[in-house]
Amino acid sequence: MPGENLSREEARERAAALSVERYDVALDVRSAVGAAPQGGERAFRSTTVVDFRCAQPGGSSFADLVATEVVSVRLNGRELDPAAVYDGARIALDGLAERNTLVVDAHCAYSRTGEGLHRFEDPEDGEVYLYTQYEPADARRVFANFEQPDLKAPFTFQVTAPEGWTVLSNAEPDGEPAAAGGGGTTTRFRPTLPIATYITAVVAGPYHVERDHYARALDDRSTLDIPLRALCRRSLAKHFDADEIFTVTKQGLDFYHETFGYPYPWGKYDQAFVPEYNIGAMENPGLVTFREEFVFRGKVTRASYEHRASVVLHEMAHMWFGDLVTMRWWDDLWLKESFADFMAAFSQVAATRYKEGWITFANRRKAWAYRADQLSSTHPVVADIRDLEDAKLNFDGITYSKGAAVLKQLVAYVGQDAFFEAARRYFRRHAYGSTELADLLSVLSETSGRDMPAWSRAWLETAGVNSLTPHLTCTAQGTIEELTVLQGADDPAHPQLRPHRVAVGLYKRMPGGALERYARAEADVAGSVSVVPELAGQPQPDLVLVNDDDLTYCKVRFDAASLETLRGHLGDLSDPLARALAWSAVWSMTRDALMPAGDYLGLVLLFAGRETDIGVLQSLHVQARTALTHYVAPERRDLAAAELAQGAVQELRLAEPGSGHQLAWARFFASVASSPADLQLLRGLLAGTARIDGLTVDQELRWTLLGALTARGAAGAEEIAAERARDDTASGHRHEVRCLAARPDAGVKARVWADVVESDALSNALVEASIAGFVQAGQRELLEPFTDAYFAALEGVWASRSIEIAMAVVSGLFPALQDPAGTLAATEAWLAAHEAAAPALRRLVLEGRDDLARALRAQQCDARAAEAARGGAAL
Repeated sequence: MPGENLSREEARERAAALSVERYDVALDVRSAVGAAPQGGERAFRSTTVVDFRCAQPGGSSFADLVATEVVSVRLNGRELDPAAVYDGARIALDGLAERNTLVVDAHCAYSRTGEGLHRFEDPEDGEVYLYTQYEPADARRVFANFEQPDLKAPFTFQVTAPEGWTVLSNAEPDGEPAAAGGGGTTTRFRPTLPIATYITAVVAGPYHVERDHYARALDDRSTLDIPLRALCRRSLAKHFDADEIFTVTKQGLDFYHETFGYPYPWGKYDQAFVPEYNIGAMENPGLVTFREEFVFRGKVTRASYEHRASVVLHEMAHMWFGDLVTMRWWDDLWLKESFADFMAAFSQVAATRYKEGWITFANRRKAWAYRADQLSSTHPVVADIRDLEDAKLNFDGITYSKGAAVLKQLVAYVGQDAFFEAARRYFRRHAYGSTELADLLSVLSETSGRDMPAWSRAWLETAGVNSLTPHLTCTAQGTIEELTVLQGADDPAHPQLRPHRVAVGLYKRMPGGALERYARAEADVAGSVSVVPELAGQPQPDLVLVNDDDLTYCKVRFDAASLETLRGHLGDLSDPLARALAWSAVWSMTRDALMPAGDYLGLVLLFAGRETDIGVLQSLHVQARTALTHYVAPERRDLAAAELAQGAVQELRLAEPGSGHQLAWARFFASVASSPADLQLLRGLLAGTARIDGLTVDQELRWTLLGALTARGAAGAEEIAAERARDDTASGHRHEVRCLAARPDAGVKARVWADVVESDALSNALVEASIAGFVQAGQRELLEPFTDAYFAALEGVWASRSIEIAMAVVSGLFPALQDPAGTLAATEAWLAAHEAAAPALRRLVLEGRDDLARALRAQQCDARAAEAARGGAAL
């Protein structure tokens, strides 16, 4: 839509001209219930009053709004013709005074895509639930505003809703709800402190609510008392473990108050778990929203609880990093997301029972960063964000997890005390304001005495990832003569070598078989070769682990002897973090075609069953499936799949009954099972005729088993319908859609394609489920005809769909399973022919191309290794 994609330059011009004093927003959402209008979409009334100043009286600007109808626009008492001033995305404002009041009365559409004000009807009981989601710029789908992060202001919300609904916003209600003319009640909320538009929020519906409170003495005279609420749909209440959520919440508030030295400023702390949510969670001050999949309907592993705790703590960190102090423009998105990702792991380990937080960070979060940093779309942590489409795509592994890893390196570089003192000064100095990179570097320079601009240039303002490789020379007596660390930059486009503060660990096999560290030294690595003199004279190790304790952000490589040790003894590493780092390193080597995929799968078969950390085990399962699907040579896939399935069922039977490891192996087995015997076991588990001691086949596991059978043609529509009858819930509906789309039938695939690509009828959650079912690794031939259709549809999808849905379609349906070189050539041809396409669209296609090219390189590596092995066997 013209004008909807705000540019950085436009935002800067508007911020230079305008300052906002207050918003008063009234929403009437009674139309969310009852019959839908004939031949039209549901809409709600939105009335906005904005008081703002203009530094250039007589000048012009614009307000943002996406509405189905603008009823009236009044500027400083002047009635403006909506047809003349509104273009579908912007309201033109001319002849501005020094002080201005804008009043906009509009009707806006409820969302089915999770953008704006989302409406969901629960199939289980027919109840309707609403919630808002705005980041980066969808508040304009709900009320008229100046939609950019640096134009902060106090907000007062008023919501008229059906009687009996729970209605929440960022602030507490200002009195009891009042009866509204025509039925329903009106809740008026107190004014907020100054916040950005994208973190305002409204949640409304017959939600189930749990309550608690948090108290903390600030000094001898005052106590901070924060009301706590946790919400979910009524039909999910029987699964809601609010006590665990409140426990983590209180632990986090304790930790952040102690660490940040700035009291929580937003009054209350509500956490709403909402349906059909596009992301993990959103840090709206006083009203955090989460995807309701964090309300677990069945048995999950400890890793799921740990992940939820991490998300709770991530969003809580935003109350300071992002909400109290907000980045000026999306270039500095890292100022909130990198810090929240880092603080989530830090606080989790320091304050909760999930002491494995840094292991998960090293093995899972950084894997996301490493992938993103090796794409052609890689960018510095401090990014160059031209417009809102760029901003939407910048919520990536670099902004979150690379930035967090860089902050962990920063703590090692300046020291923990200096780092957190800088945070405290940053909050005090910039509270309720907006900042950029220089503002943070300034306080870090004060507290650390380090050259922060130089550090920033190396770590925040350049892209790419370095590799660190140990090199040893040893004496005839078996001691280390010299140990050096070689630093490389694998991508010629990003040759920067960075200063690293690293720990180097030396490991030896002990008499009992364990591989344990016997020496460690921290060192500053700079340039291409760095000596670690502290380790000279140590006994020759079996394994050298560069970046022990995971202090820096790099790809870890091994000398030949260390790699050989890992091939035979990776599972013998006794320290769980060191073991996670070793797994991460061999996975990186597999992705970089330095280790054949077959070798990696061999390590998984040998050692994954001994992995004690459930989060690492589940990561290994994900990576093994990726290796099988994309990196194993095509002629070896069937054999590799059979070996993985055999290994998985063996570990399933060996796992402790009732344990999370047993559940993880059951799910992994279902994902790789393919032989008649495998499918017979899956059918038996589903029907209850087969049993594995301790394994509870609850409703969520039933859908996993049925999905696997359906994708392999061993179950069909009748079985899916019967399962949906057992589980007539919103989750059951999503599973049903996924399973139906997974059936190996050309007609089914054509219908799913039409539903997702050619129609806009499905909600965001059902688009996601349809794509998940459509794309099946065992159905490459069925999917091959859609390759040409994909490239033909791209620009139309991007132009006609909301960006959230367009991103899901473009990324989710990229023909990654069509891995012959011809698909790569077709991708290159589209990119060459569409240089003028939207940059964000081109970025998504480029990323698909990069992953496909990486897969082809890995397959060639695996094929060469297989051929060499056959040649060796023949000799």
